[in-house]
Amino acid sequence: MDLGEPVDLGQPVTSAPLAARLRVPSGPLFFPVTAYGPDGAIDTGVLRTHVRRGVEAGAAAVFVCCGTGEFHALTPEEFQECVRAAVAETAGRVPVVAGAGYGTALAVRYARLAEEAGADGLLALPPYLVVAAQEGLLRHYRELAAATSLPVVVYQRDNAVFTPETVVALARTEGIVGLKDGLGDLDLMTRIVSAVRGEVSGPDDFLYFNGLPTAELTQPAYRAVGVSLYSSAVFCFVPEIALAFHRALGAGDDATVQRLLDGFYRPFVALRSLGRGYAVSLVKAGVRLRGLDVGEVRPPLHEPAGEHVKRLSELIERGHALLEECLEGK
Repeated sequence: MDLGEPVDLGQPVTSAPLAARLRVPSGPLFFPVTAYGPDGAIDTGVLRTHVRRGVEAGAAAVFVCCGTGEFHALTPEEFQECVRAAVAETAGRVPVVAGAGYGTALAVRYARLAEEAGADGLLALPPYLVVAAQEGLLRHYRELAAATSLPVVVYQRDNAVFTPETVVALARTEGIVGLKDGLGDLDLMTRIVSAVRGEVSGPDDFLYFNGLPTAELTQPAYRAVGVSLYSSAVFCFVPEIALAFHRALGAGDDATVQRLLDGFYRPFVALRSLGRGYAVSLVKAGVRLRGLDVGEVRPPLHEPAGEHVKRLSELIERGHALLEECLEGK
């Protein structure tokens, strides 16, 4: 990393309580969709039902108003209302992490709104649009981390891609407790994990997340490079399948992992790839198929085609049949 000036890497810090709660999760990390009523306004009652069902199904944490939750489509007031609803519904049973993004000033504003609403941490989304150099990205996330007392997980994807040296600097920044990877470059992630392990005191305190869409598909590969945590959008609409996969992966039950990957997750990824924005809108359609009316996505996203929703319904049925077969085989 050539920053022109030496980078002050800061002092190593101990893990925040959020990191301690996430280090060995009891279940998948739940990224709920944001519920809208018939008039298009936020429906916090339905959102609370969605969050409650996820927690009761075994979620280890709730990541509200993030990518799956259409952070980009929410006003600051709506954002805080949703975070408050998630915090109230979880009632401390699991941590609540809220998204924060855009430019530094707006990201700080969202972070403070999340703190006021009672969130336990922040997922720092990439800055809006600009492609910045490493020194600018580092300054952005440091200012965000310093703005509140909430621990921060930095999201690597799109226009926020880090060198191993920058991640070392992030890991040595007070308040930054982890890196979520949505890029999918395993070579880079291997070098990042190695650099932090070799250059940061207490490297086990720093968390890594697989944040690719439908992360279950790539999680066996991520585990091999030391990334044990992953987001699960599928948990929104088939928590029983997501939980079974999570347990099988943790137990080393390769047969169940492979059957679910081959019979459910790979076909779901193929279906998801048929439309732009389906990583959100198809998940939301899945929640509606399971009986909870969370409304449609907001523009600029669009609803999936009817034929694709039908295929999703059939895939859900197939996933349940696979799950029964896996249970019967034990």
